[in-house]
Amino acid sequence: MPGWGDFGRMLMITGALLLALGVLLSFGGRLLKLGRLPGDIVVRRGNFTFYFPLMTSILLSLGLIVLLWLFRKR
Repeated sequence: MPGWGDFGRMLMITGALLLALGVLLSFGGRLLKLGRLPGDIVVRRGNFTFYFPLMTSILLSLGLIVLLWLFRKR
């Protein structure tokens, strides 16, 4: 069938990206200090902790935009 080769290639790329994302999430806290950047909001009051990773979200969003822009260029 003519379309299965492209579909298989897309599945392999998706799997590689998911593997890279899993490694980043597993070791990212130790290597990149994601989630503890200046600009991330942490409020601690008694037994309550509110955490909003603002700067981490912005950096991940910019990285995803650049990655998608590179894939679109191909």
